[in-house]
Amino acid sequence: MDLGFTGASAVVAGGGRGMGLAVARCLAEEGARVAVLARTPADLESAVAALTAAGSPDAVGLVADVGDQDRVTEVFAELGERWDGRLNALINATGPNVQGDFGALTDDDWQAGFDDGVMGMVHTVRSALPLLRNAEWARVVNFSAGSTQRQSVRLPAYTAAKAMVTSISKNLSLYLAPDEIMVNVISPGSVASDSLIKWAKSVGVDSDDPYQLMAAIDKHFGHPAHLPRAGLPDEIARVATFLASRANSYMTGANVNVDGGTDFT
Repeated sequence: MDLGFTGASAVVAGGGRGMGLAVARCLAEEGARVAVLARTPADLESAVAALTAAGSPDAVGLVADVGDQDRVTEVFAELGERWDGRLNALINATGPNVQGDFGALTDDDWQAGFDDGVMGMVHTVRSALPLLRNAEWARVVNFSAGSTQRQSVRLPAYTAAKAMVTSISKNLSLYLAPDEIMVNVISPGSVASDSLIKWAKSVGVDSDDPYQLMAAIDKHFGHPAHLPRAGLPDEIARVATFLASRANSYMTGANVNVDGGTDFT
């Protein structure tokens, strides 16, 4: 299937590593011009090299903390000049790194979850809107999380922030429908990311094998996926890339679970 990315432009916030980088690489393979935003210059350098190898010769990496509205505004102004004032796809793959059970979390932890997990998405969408509206077609994909539907006692602030992302995205899909800008959410389940592998090692599972990771999730949380393994970043990326594509011509306001099978409703 031709997803329609040839000559299109895409921004991945949080594209320096992990699932965000996997999405950016998939977009590059589909022929898009890709910009990635991240906080760490070293991550951006390696990401741009990967995107160039994947087929996006003019890939660009921009240092940005999406929690800083002024910096985000500057970034999208620069991209607007680079891409003739147009943007076809915005993917927000950022999220808060806030862990700890309810009793352990401070007010600062809750605020950090909100600032990093919610306002970063608000800032990027707000700054990108003029470019999205100028494009012939445009899509927004925001990353939520499976934990909004299957709770973990370790992640109350993270999950609250992701639930807000889902709610705001639903509202955005309604707000932007007259412009035919489609807004969707992807909710990954247990994915073999750096953070999941690090957690597994902390409980004695010294492996990035997705089958062993799912066995550890079953042992410690009692809610494995229907499939016997964790997901892979590229599997999430392929779904996110379709949602961000021109080929997605009539799907908006959806929350798409990519989780290996669960009892989510």
